[in-house]
Amino acid sequence: MNNKIKDLRKKHSVTQDELANAVDVTRQTIISLESGKYNASLQLAHKISKYFEKTIEEVFIFEED
Repeated sequence: MNNKIKDLRKKHSVTQDELANAVDVTRQTIISLESGKYNASLQLAHKISKYFEKTIEEVFIFEED
C-alpha cells in the first residue's frame, strides 16, 4: 500500500518525530510507513489522516492485486 505521508509531512513542515508523537507511534514506524515497508493498521491510518485533516483515502492508496 502506498501513501502520501511524506508529502503531507513536508507540505505541513512536520518532522517524523512530531508526527510520531502526535499519533502515538515511534519515529521508526513513520519511517517504515513512508518507505512502504509497513502497512498501517486501520486505527493508525485513521489517526494519521485525522492529524492532516484528510480522509484515509486521501492519504493511503489502496491498490487491488
